[in-house]
Amino acid sequence: MTHSTTEAVQAREQGVVDDLYWREEYEPITEDDAFLRRIVAGSDLPALLVALAAVTRDFSLLRDDIRPPQPLSDIAGFPHGGMSPEQQSEARELAFEALRRVRDERLTTVETLTEAQAEDILTWITNEANPEYHPMLMHDMALVEGKGGKPQWNFDDVAVGREFNVAVIGSGVSGMAAAYRLKQAGVPYTVFEKGHTVGGTWWKNTYPGVRLDTPNYAYSFSFAQRDDWPQQFSQGSEIFEYTCQVARRGGLEENIEFNTEVTSAVYDESAGLWNVDIIDGSGRPLSRQFNAVISAVGQLDRPKYPDVEGRESFAGVQMHSAEWDSSVDVAGKRVAVIGTGASAYQIVPAIVDQVSALTIFQRSSPWMLPTQGYYEDMPESVQWLVGKLPHYGQWLRFWQHWLGVEGRQHTTIAEPGWDKPGSVSAVNERVRRSLTELLATQYADRPDLLAKVTPNYLVGGKRMLRDNGVWSESLKKPQTTLVTEGLARMVPEGIITGDGVLHEVDIIVYATGFHASEFLEPLKITGRRNMDLHEYWGGDAKAFAGITVPNFPNLFIVTGPNTGHVVNGSLYSMIEYGVEYILESIRLIIENDLKALDLKQDVLDGYVEKLDAANATKAWGHPTVKTWYKNKFGRVSQIWPYPVVEFWKITRNVNLDHYNKLS
Repeated sequence: MTHSTTEAVQAREQGVVDDLYWREEYEPITEDDAFLRRIVAGSDLPALLVALAAVTRDFSLLRDDIRPPQPLSDIAGFPHGGMSPEQQSEARELAFEALRRVRDERLTTVETLTEAQAEDILTWITNEANPEYHPMLMHDMALVEGKGGKPQWNFDDVAVGREFNVAVIGSGVSGMAAAYRLKQAGVPYTVFEKGHTVGGTWWKNTYPGVRLDTPNYAYSFSFAQRDDWPQQFSQGSEIFEYTCQVARRGGLEENIEFNTEVTSAVYDESAGLWNVDIIDGSGRPLSRQFNAVISAVGQLDRPKYPDVEGRESFAGVQMHSAEWDSSVDVAGKRVAVIGTGASAYQIVPAIVDQVSALTIFQRSSPWMLPTQGYYEDMPESVQWLVGKLPHYGQWLRFWQHWLGVEGRQHTTIAEPGWDKPGSVSAVNERVRRSLTELLATQYADRPDLLAKVTPNYLVGGKRMLRDNGVWSESLKKPQTTLVTEGLARMVPEGIITGDGVLHEVDIIVYATGFHASEFLEPLKITGRRNMDLHEYWGGDAKAFAGITVPNFPNLFIVTGPNTGHVVNGSLYSMIEYGVEYILESIRLIIENDLKALDLKQDVLDGYVEKLDAANATKAWGHPTVKTWYKNKFGRVSQIWPYPVVEFWKITRNVNLDHYNKLS
């Protein structure tokens, strides 16, 4: 055996590898050549070649002539990063020979990489992308020592006996990331979770058909790189179980107070402490003091219902997609689904064959990306390789992560001087035409539906849904009716639309989204000089890097204003980079013997001015687009408009000149 298992064990125990799913050793390969060739034939070649190079330490596998060119993809990605047939043939032969070597030499472990080796891999797999991306990408390469998000400091070393406690509100994926990094740094913390378990949106949303709409490998923590996902876009229960596993493996549950709701937080200027009011599991109101508060309450938490007259008069069952009542049996019932966004797109195909009648009330039709593998299991090659080829699953994750870093951002950028109605650039127009042609093909036999399902807003103005054909099939079924006349009022029997028609139903499902722009509601947060956070925002939430707000010292927000993404980036990246900025802020506060840091107003103003200007150049910022990305003032308060690397840069260092230093 070339690589000793001792090295792998030591890497994990010594904290060199920051990955809760790190495997010390993999199963030896025993299959014959024919089997190996079949595996190679069914594999995504860039990830496979990198994994083989790392295991065999033969980096000559990464030849310049077979480097994936990665042309920009308007709609769907190119197989193997756009490799030509000739490149694919060469790459498969190299991969086969290397896989044989892994088998014959019984290579069952993988060593960490030097930074130089990692640079070589990055240059190859990113097709010589701008080197400024490399530090950011190494963050997700668990094999590179010291390049992840693990804090490079320890509380006991910098605090010198000083007390410092942090409250984290929420144990969804944001709260879990914050807790994990606080624990690594040794900072005392407590997580308050109003529910009974971790997972946030993934334990709350149990509606039929709930699943991811982003590739599964990239939807995971850099410090918990699970490699055996069963499906390409996993079901909600699978993601929920992942969050539970991360909490157990990371030892996070011991610091979480479940069934405990935070109701308010008040900053005590003289003491430099936050008084956090909670209601514990027994219903008792209590108050606790903390030096800092991290809000990880998330955006998609408070269900939004349509403002329709008579809603309370409906005699049947009503439920929001985020508050699904599993005791309700939809079989044989007349069901109404209000909304045609992401949750409706999943619910409708899941129940359409069970109900007697399905009425879908649409305000605007979604643009959809063709994704044939949306419901499919992971290919045989992936399922086999993750158990046999050391670190293969992590490299597949990295490849998916890299492909999403810029994604389809180029399709949403407004072209100066472009005046063609219905699009913002030549590329955007090309995408619109392609997606419109796809709709025409799907609804060729139903021209009545085609007119209704063709969106009337800019491509990229809203998040696009995944389309594997089941939506159009569901809408064309005889028991389905698509209604676009608008809701007028509700009566005991059902819903009356704008044309005066009564639609009698037994069950109403609200797939109507959330109060996403009302950040941190319904928490009452009081900062310096008794300033109320929601009064300060006035319905227009703003925060530096989505994290800090003037007059609210040591209040940090994860996934705050303008940290969302539409066509590029990753939720987990935005969460983790933001958490790392928070940890660095805490370190500076302690090291400089400060009570708190308070963001300067002029810093926020300058930051938001540039942010708004950038959002105005994107499809979602166009004046004609109405979307939940915009708040009641029409300002885009949700979306990060720049390349992801810009958020990486802004969160690498805390500029103390941006803050009033309170002591």
